[in-house]
Amino acid sequence: MAVRACGLIIYRRLQPAPCSKVTDSIEYLLLQTSYGTHHWTPPKGHVDPGEDDLQTAFRETQEEAGLQASQLTLIEGYKKELHYPVRGKPKTVVYWLAEMKDCNTEIKLSEEHQAFQWLKLEDACKFAEYEDMQATLKEVHQFLCSRE
Repeated sequence: MAVRACGLIIYRRLQPAPCSKVTDSIEYLLLQTSYGTHHWTPPKGHVDPGEDDLQTAFRETQEEAGLQASQLTLIEGYKKELHYPVRGKPKTVVYWLAEMKDCNTEIKLSEEHQAFQWLKLEDACKFAEYEDMQATLKEVHQFLCSRE
């Protein structure tokens, strides 16, 4: 039985400079774990009994980043499943895409994380060491660009 986790890829839009493209003003939220290799990841976590996947994504986001569902706008039409082994066991992680309603909202980390960063796509990909997460961030960016 695969371990199942769910989370949100959260982005915010800054005021773009007059000559820049709108998509240049997008930043993604990554959290640095306070355990293991201190890797960077969007907020996510394991599904609790009786919870559906999207409930898990919102609960974990609230626990790990202090963000309420009411502070986010879920973006229709984007959902991504990643599959990879963790300690020899299969793991499935489902991500949805959400935009911050107010780009100045404070992030409040739980004990599970020691730092957070708002990063433009290129830097977010550098921080997210795993290839599947880098590919997902690029895919999200393309998705957002295609909606402009």
